[in-house]
Amino acid sequence: QVQPVESGGGLVQAGGSLRLSCAASRRTFSRYNMGWFRQAPGKEREFVAAITWSSSNTYYADSVKGRFTISRDNAKNTVYLQMNKLKPEDTAVYFCNAGLSIGDFRGGYWGQGTQVTVSS
Repeated sequence: QVQPVESGGGLVQAGGSLRLSCAASRRTFSRYNMGWFRQAPGKEREFVAAITWSSSNTYYADSVKGRFTISRDNAKNTVYLQMNKLKPEDTAVYFCNAGLSIGDFRGGYWGQGTQVTVSS
């Protein structure tokens, strides 16, 4: 089992940037697909981005394409989410997922989440 731990959330003005990090302490981290999800108040958790274990493929929700970038550093057991041109509607708790399946983006292990708030 792997336990992801998110960091990097905070308060930012619309148009600004944040970089989220997710560390997972397990030697087999490099074999896990990794993903980011978010949940806004009163809404269901939704898929944001995913990256395969080899970094050969990345996937994005339409709402973040061209603004967010997912990447990973397997030597540091860390996955990142660079968020640019943030909008108030990006406000949510962002969750890291380790081990989700590619395609349906289900399964895996969840972190506790980190709050991102974008002010207008």
